[in-house]
Amino acid sequence: MQHPNNDNHVPSAGRSSKQQHHKLLSVGDALSYLDSHVNLEAIEKGRAGRAGEPTLSRINAILDAMARPDDGYPILQVTGTNGKGSTTRIASAILMGLGLCTGTYMSPHLELINERIAVNNQSITDDDLANILSSLSYLEAFLLSSGKLEIPPTWFELMTAAAFIFFGDMAVDAAVVEVGMGGRYDATNAGDALVSVLTNVELDHVEILGPTKKHIALEKVGIVKPGSIFVQGERDPVLSELLETTAFEQGASEVLIRGRDFDCTSAEVAHGGRLLDIYTKFSSYESLFLPLHGRHQGDNAAIAITAVEQLIGQAIDQEVLQEALQEAEVPGRLEVLGRSPLVLLDGAHNEAGMSILAEALEEDFPLFENIIVIMGLLSGREPKKMLQALNLHKLALRNNAAADNSQPTNITVVACTPPSLRALPGYLVKEAAEELGLPSFDSGDVASALEWAKQAGGQNDIILITGSLYVVGSARQLF
Repeated sequence: MQHPNNDNHVPSAGRSSKQQHHKLLSVGDALSYLDSHVNLEAIEKGRAGRAGEPTLSRINAILDAMARPDDGYPILQVTGTNGKGSTTRIASAILMGLGLCTGTYMSPHLELINERIAVNNQSITDDDLANILSSLSYLEAFLLSSGKLEIPPTWFELMTAAAFIFFGDMAVDAAVVEVGMGGRYDATNAGDALVSVLTNVELDHVEILGPTKKHIALEKVGIVKPGSIFVQGERDPVLSELLETTAFEQGASEVLIRGRDFDCTSAEVAHGGRLLDIYTKFSSYESLFLPLHGRHQGDNAAIAITAVEQLIGQAIDQEVLQEALQEAEVPGRLEVLGRSPLVLLDGAHNEAGMSILAEALEEDFPLFENIIVIMGLLSGREPKKMLQALNLHKLALRNNAAADNSQPTNITVVACTPPSLRALPGYLVKEAAEELGLPSFDSGDVASALEWAKQAGGQNDIILITGSLYVVGSARQLF
């Protein structure tokens, strides 16, 4: 956990001072309490028992007992297979640029659990998080003893409740809430979102959400509430129609569809990011600079701008919008950590994400001599398909042709095992790379992979760290 020490640090949450009649847990004890609850790893492996059954009853019981702190501010909720983290951060940056005190709830975290809950871009402090978890520990015991809870809440349900409580304590003007997984039964869906956002639909978490894109789409559109506005970014016309029909069946007051009601029409490469042309239902914006890499960030920005417009009910002044976008940061997504060699972090964790990453590498970054890819994956991923989506051979061929190199670009895949209970052993990535004709070895852990890459990488090489946010977060800490 972190200990912010700056003038913009968020003050202590008010609710903790109201709970002094209970003994407050220390930071360590609070985290131990949290970690004693069922997490995603247990749910994915079918070891969660009744806690793994889809329901909002537990999170609602907690929020009801706390007098529904989530009712005190408008919520903009974001789901989607890819891009939801970036869209969440961009939307929060815009709301802050409008002068609104903005709560942001994200998952997973890269380095510190505090990152998940922030107000005006300042992560919750150790003390505030520990105090809220202390209150939740007493509340959980009461709800279980009184029969209002049949089984304990999950790890993610407790963190989500903590976020809603903290935002209420801080009297935020608005909250941007990123769905953890799926939508319909995700704990974040206990909040009554005024604007619901879906970025896109790809195959991911099929063991929980369903085997087809249609199954996954129906889970994600489950975040739409009666009377809410649905901003829908999926381009597939069949899925788009299904999403629109289902949203109206669930009571949406309005559905905005990418390509019809809003879109990014141009996303040109610029120094340090992209220049965007975007139109929405309220306005059109030209030559907006977004300091993020990749054409896909233009799509995320279009969705975020549209969603914020719907939340505030009007267009955004272009100058204000540009200043807000200038502050947008998305750690771990095509993030540049160093140059000479160029060191890139990207948390692409599925095949669609890898394809997007491959496109961005080709368009946004300069020529290089050699490619070193540090890759670690979580269970459920197919290493061969992930590497095929990254298409390193094509990238090397482009590099050779453009640079007219007398010596061909060398590719090395450094496999590693992520620091997670859900990790896929690194040797499986190594074997998949070798099947594709890519030189590879298993370094063991992320630290060893980084150490090798630093020694082997030349000034004109590129070191790409990808495959799992656990790998990216670990590498970020080490750097």
